[in-house]
Amino acid sequence: MRNPYNKYYLTEEYFGKPYPGLVEFFKAYSERGNVLDLGCGQGRDALFLGRIGYQVTGIDISDIGIQRLNKTAQIERLKVKGFVADIFKFGITDEFDMVLLDSILHFYKNDFKKEKDFLTRVIEELKPNGVLCNFMQKGSKREHELKNIIFEAGIDFIVLSDGYTEYPEYNSEIHMYIIKKL
Repeated sequence: MRNPYNKYYLTEEYFGKPYPGLVEFFKAYSERGNVLDLGCGQGRDALFLGRIGYQVTGIDISDIGIQRLNKTAQIERLKVKGFVADIFKFGITDEFDMVLLDSILHFYKNDFKKEKDFLTRVIEELKPNGVLCNFMQKGSKREHELKNIIFEAGIDFIVLSDGYTEYPEYNSEIHMYIIKKL
């Protein structure tokens, strides 16, 4: 196997279904734009978004995850397409109205600089009026780091969501922090 995530994606819906808060936010959001799902895995979020009218590009290092996403999208005729690529190097172009980061950022000591640089780049490359949707495991230190990085990026933004949603499959809570770049 080419990478460690492939073993997880041999099991269908390994990481479960989209979080209830993610579902609620995207269903209620009035603009059905083009979403870039970085770290999409086998497409739990990307496929859901395609089913409710979004156009989605999914990026992941797992070729098995991307194969599963593309197969389902093709069968269901969704405007969803996955590509195998390194999310830390993938450029955010103006074609994307929203960037989704679901369980990508953890801010562990060994990965902090890499994740900080990644998030800073995503914020800088996000077009004006673009939306950044971050979902990560609840934790005050993580949440504090996330908000500091966004603040330090020096952009003007409004907060569309700053709350929590459940992750039923793993009996935990997820912090939802969604901003719109001005």
